[in-house]
Amino acid sequence: MLTLSIEIEKHINKLVNPLKEEDALNEALKLKLTKKELKLLKAWAEGIEIETIKEKLSLDEERYTELSSKLIKKLNQEKTKQAICR
Repeated sequence: MLTLSIEIEKHINKLVNPLKEEDALNEALKLKLTKKELKLLKAWAEGIEIETIKEKLSLDEERYTELSSKLIKKLNQEKTKQAICR
């Protein structure tokens, strides 16, 4: 799940503390993100192509863009950062 940590770090503007370990990180993300946002983040971490992600999550272009934007905003919220960092 190191790829999930790497993916999260790509989208967070400023990360002061290191991310939690895999299991704790997953639990914190489940509390802070919707199921679709979490699936999207994991798909990004796995390197799945955007078209495949959209098909898998039943998203059109507009909804994909909206979901991506919301996900990145949530990852950058202080409460989320506190929840996913050690």
